[in-house]
Amino acid sequence: MGKDAVIILSGGMDSTTMLYEFHDEIALAITFDYGSLQNKREQKFADMHCKKLGIKHIIIPLEFMGKYFKSSLLMSPDDIPEGRYDDENMRSTVVPFRNGIMLAVACGMAESNGLKRVMMANHAGDHAIYPDCRPEFVAAMSAAMSAGTYENVELCAPYTGLSKTDIALRGKQLGINYAETYSCYKGGEVHCGKCGTCQERREALQAAGIDDKTPYQS
Repeated sequence: MGKDAVIILSGGMDSTTMLYEFHDEIALAITFDYGSLQNKREQKFADMHCKKLGIKHIIIPLEFMGKYFKSSLLMSPDDIPEGRYDDENMRSTVVPFRNGIMLAVACGMAESNGLKRVMMANHAGDHAIYPDCRPEFVAAMSAAMSAGTYENVELCAPYTGLSKTDIALRGKQLGINYAETYSCYKGGEVHCGKCGTCQERREALQAAGIDDKTPYQS
């Protein structure tokens, strides 16, 4: 197939796993700086992994999201709810239409660089909380991207039906060191261990039989 894809790479577990699993197909990785608390820490890992794999990596600023959008993810660590990822209070972490905006930019970057596909690492655990991670969104966005480009750019989201544990198991086979990824919504130097994404991370690594080297506050 060759290198014909752009990947949206956060520097977290899911997109880093996808980066390694499909690195032979990825020509460009894009990280978006949209003002979330964890952005800067994620970006360092995203850049590190791209350098390891020899994949071009760029960071695109989307400051307007942090300035104008409403989400606890864009506020302060104290605003981030604690508890399980599927609890109702985690809805406050939704950044409205974040994936739609990022995919639109990535689609334009793909066509500008002669690439055919855009990859994103949403997964089944996201569906209950994040509307722009659900299969119907993926299908609709893929159709819009194809219809809106001369080269019929395709959206590829191969993890849509997978659990976080499934992804961790793939990473285990690939030999990924997940301590070299970042997940915490509070954005601290050390993972808080209490927010929904920290809990989901810990549970997935444990279920996959991976020795979790991630430092946690608690």
